[in-house]
Amino acid sequence: MIADFESHRRYLIGVAYRMLGTVAEAEDVVQEAYIRTRDTETVVHPRAFLTRVVTRLSLDVLKSAHRQRVTYVGPWLPEPLHDISDFPGARAVEGLSDDLSIGLLYALERLSPLERAAFLLHDVFGVGFADIAATLERSEAACRQLAARARKAVRRDKTPAARFAVTPDDERAFLEAFLEASQSGDVSALEALLTRDATLHSDGGGKVSAALNVLEGRDRVLKFMVGIYQKFRQHTVVRVEFVQANGALSVLSHHTDGTRDLLTIETHDGRARAIYFVRNPDKLKRFQGLGR
Repeated sequence: MIADFESHRRYLIGVAYRMLGTVAEAEDVVQEAYIRTRDTETVVHPRAFLTRVVTRLSLDVLKSAHRQRVTYVGPWLPEPLHDISDFPGARAVEGLSDDLSIGLLYALERLSPLERAAFLLHDVFGVGFADIAATLERSEAACRQLAARARKAVRRDKTPAARFAVTPDDERAFLEAFLEASQSGDVSALEALLTRDATLHSDGGGKVSAALNVLEGRDRVLKFMVGIYQKFRQHTVVRVEFVQANGALSVLSHHTDGTRDLLTIETHDGRARAIYFVRNPDKLKRFQGLGR
């Protein structure tokens, strides 16, 4: 029996969350791992053993999750985290920015389950390819190829230093300028804050209003941001507050109808390149009570 399972639980939830993108699924997987291993005889390296179990269980969940996300209404975004201190392993991954950023987690969704597992285990958690091969039941060479393909795809989708990696004061100043330009309808000011290839992702999950497709290109994002603030948000937002989400400063808006949304912006060369609106109330439960 692995007597010290609880000492590994937070780490294992961190592994499962990066694999699955939601806290609830991650917690369920880790609890299932506990049930399956509680009668296991003592192992020499319990963390490595448990990581293997959690990864395999996560791969099983991803198979059904993929089918669910194919029918998901609009873009699917990972569940944001307010406090990343409960997710050990958060650190800079060379050339990729923080490994818990919304942008990186979104990029991981483009990978196959095996690519995602190989990349996370090796590049984020430092697991050797021999152990990865045993976990994925593939050869070491195949696992190296999986990780390499994943790394290439992630870097293609997410440029280095994409998150606004400056001082907190400057990060807040950028968000304030972005909100002011959007709310006032200052097209020139907002255009200056967007990269030419800017994208906007809005996740309502079919439960609240949101853009049904990813908006690509500065012109489309510009029109959407100005339009939504002029026609909708200015009249429904009762309070905004700055909060931490996956390690980045974000804006949590409270609406007159009781709904909320979380705005996170990732930048490149001082301009907004990726804008994420999480509106699905199921994904904002961990932000309940903030600012009250």
